[in-house]
Amino acid sequence: MNRSRIALVLGLIALTAVMRVAPHPFNFTPAGALALYAGAHLRDRRLSYSVPLVAMLLGDLVIGFHVVMPVVYACFAAMVWIGQRIRTRRTFRNVAVGALAASILFFLVTNFAWWALGGAYPMNFSGLLACFIAGIPYFRNTLLSDLLYTGVLFGGTALAGRRFPVLAEADSE
Repeated sequence: MNRSRIALVLGLIALTAVMRVAPHPFNFTPAGALALYAGAHLRDRRLSYSVPLVAMLLGDLVIGFHVVMPVVYACFAAMVWIGQRIRTRRTFRNVAVGALAASILFFLVTNFAWWALGGAYPMNFSGLLACFIAGIPYFRNTLLSDLLYTGVLFGGTALAGRRFPVLAEADSE
């Protein structure tokens, strides 16, 4: 990997970690988009999974940890996997569908985990429904941020690759 690509990857990790700890609306960060991006742009599987998970870990060292963290990290690993599915077919539609799928996956899995492990809701269908209803505002922010930041990362990389050929090598890394 050339120096420009290393700088880009390290910059994305740092930026994502900083944006997770800086004041922001709940669940409005580039973390999900970074996971999709890493899966779609980084061929080295270890690196593609490490980039978003390291960014998450750096942010969580400041924010703190909670009982559902392993589930959250598993969701981000699944987002990398979704990104890998679109690696060779990075069309606007596929990237948008990937971002939508990542947001829905995160909402369903993490809300179920909060219900099952968090202890804040009764362990019955009404409790599960209440948990999902309480998560709707978070889902809106997750979806909007995933779509926005996915557009910025994928679109920005495409534009930068046209302007600076050394960055266009992202597809072969």
